Amino acid sequence: MISSDNSSTAPEGGNEKEPVKILLAEDDTEDQELFLDALQEAQISSEVTAVENGQELLDTLRDESQGDPDIIFIDVNMPVKDGKQALEEIKKDDELRDIPAVMLSTWDHPSDIEDAFGKGADLYVQKPSSFAGFVLVLKKVFLLHWAKALLRPVRKLFFVSEKNISQGDS
Repeated sequence: MISSDNSSTAPEGGNEKEPVKILLAEDDTEDQELFLDALQEAQISSEVTAVENGQELLDTLRDESQGDPDIIFIDVNMPVKDGKQALEEIKKDDELRDIPAVMLSTWDHPSDIEDAFGKGADLYVQKPSSFAGFVLVLKKVFLLHWAKALLRPVRKLFFVSEKNISQGDS
């Protein structure tokens, strides 16, 4: 498990906000680093804890010495316990079900997206193929979708990818 504090002061003239507490479940350390770098580039003040599989995710969430995160990003394909299994357990747990969960995947297959929606995910994000795309996707998730989509998932806004952002979807 790694932790990263990306707290920064607000841009000039802006209000300082509490950093977003993010729990990232991602088995690929390069993808973890990409995620952290993209958050920093997007100027999203955050505290990130990363775990490497679905079981570590559940153990971290159930550890009473850890506070609940504001949002969870879950890679779909991980060892030990995959993201969909972890999501299902999170959404069945009375203590955890209200934490917004964003699924991350390289795939955009409609049945995978529908399955994640049915299991209670709040968003499904296709991992971008570029760093700039990752920054763009994170900005979209945090700045545009946070209020609308994470309060109650809406099918039309559920799937986020670099492609549908660049096509002017807002």
